[in-house]
Amino acid sequence: MAILFGVILLDLIGFGIVIPILPFLAPQLGGDKMDVALIIVTYAVCAGLCGPYWGRLSDRLGRKPVIMMCLAGAALSYLMLGQASQLWMVYAARGFAGLMAGNFGVASAMMADLAPPEKRARAMGLIGAAFGLGLVLGPLLGGVLSGESASLTWPCLVAGVMSVLAVLAAAVFLPESLSPEKRAAHRAQQKSGQHGSLYSMLRQTGNRLLVLQYVVHNCCVSCATYLIPLWLGDVLGWHAREVGIVFGVQGGLMVILQGGLLGPAVRVLGELRLLRIAISVFLLGLLVAVSASTESPMLAAIFLAMSGATLCMPLLNSMTSHRTPLAMRGRMLGTTGAASSWGRVVGPLLGGANLALFGYAGAWLGCVLIAALYLAWALRTGSPAPLPAASEG
Repeated sequence: MAILFGVILLDLIGFGIVIPILPFLAPQLGGDKMDVALIIVTYAVCAGLCGPYWGRLSDRLGRKPVIMMCLAGAALSYLMLGQASQLWMVYAARGFAGLMAGNFGVASAMMADLAPPEKRARAMGLIGAAFGLGLVLGPLLGGVLSGESASLTWPCLVAGVMSVLAVLAAAVFLPESLSPEKRAAHRAQQKSGQHGSLYSMLRQTGNRLLVLQYVVHNCCVSCATYLIPLWLGDVLGWHAREVGIVFGVQGGLMVILQGGLLGPAVRVLGELRLLRIAISVFLLGLLVAVSASTESPMLAAIFLAMSGATLCMPLLNSMTSHRTPLAMRGRMLGTTGAASSWGRVVGPLLGGANLALFGYAGAWLGCVLIAALYLAWALRTGSPAPLPAASEG
C-alpha cells in the first residue's frame, strides 16, 4: 500500500500542477470563462466514457499494467498540453488526458484488494491523502513555474516527468494485487457472460443509488473547483500563483484529514455517520460562499467546503467495496470513476451557466442545492451490508 501511495502521489503531483493555470490560460488563447468550463468538461466526458473500460481491463489483466498504461498516457497528454499554442490544442490535450484517466478507479480497486474489510476506509483514505498531497505540491509547483504569464510549458514538462517517474516506479516496485488465478477466473466469467450488463451488476450489488452519489458529489465539487479560481481572480484580483497557494493549503488539509484523521474517525463514528457529518460541513462552506465578498470569509468558505468534501470520496469508495464481490471490484470502481467523471461534466457547465445568469452568489447557491440533495440521500440511506467472506476473496 505504501508503494501504491507513492506511485499515485507522483502522478497526482503532475495532475495538480496544471490546476491553477488552466483558468488563466484559456483567455490568453482567445477563450472565455465558458471555455474554461468546457475544457474541464472535455476531460470529464472522455474520462467518463473510458472509466468502466479501464476498471474491467484491470480485472482481466491485473491492476499494475493498467496503472502503468494510464500513467504513460498522462505523460503524453502533458507533452501535448505544454505545446498548445491554440485553444483547440488545449481541448485536444485535455480530451486525451481524460481518455487515459483510469488510475483513480483502478488504484482504488487495488487498495481494496490489499486491505481487509475492517481497514478499507483507512486504505481508501491513503488514496485520498495521495491526492491531497499532490494538491499541495502540484499547484504550488504550477504557480511558481508558470510565472506571471501563466505559461504551461515548464509546468507541463515537470508534470510529464512526474508521470514518467511514476511509470518507472510502478514497473520496478509495485506488485500485482490480483493473482493469476483470479484474473483467469474473471476472464472466464466475462467470456461466459456471467457478469451481464452494467445495470444488472448495479442491481445485483445494490449499488444503483450509491453510484448516483458519485455523480452528485463530483458535480458539486467540480462546480466549486471551477468557480474558485475565477472567484478569487475577479473579486480579489488574484492570479495563478495565489490560487496555487490556496489549493496547496487545501491539499495539506486533505492530507491531514484523509491520511491521519479518517481511520480513527471511522472507528468512532462509523462510515455512514461520518459521511453525513462530512456532507454537512461541505454544505455549510457552500452556504458561507453565497454571501462572502471579502478575503477572510471567502477563504473560510473554500477551506470549510473542500475539507468536508475531502472526506466523502474515500467513504463512498469504502462503502462501495464492502458491497461488491472481488470478481466485480475493478469493474465497479471503474464504473464509479466514470460516474464521478459525468458529475464533473455537469458541474462546470452548471456553474458556468449560473455564473453567466446570476453571478457568483447564484452560482454558489446552485452548489448548495446539489449538496442538499446529497445530504438528503445520506440521511435516508442505511449502512451497506457486508459481503460474505468468500465474496471478499
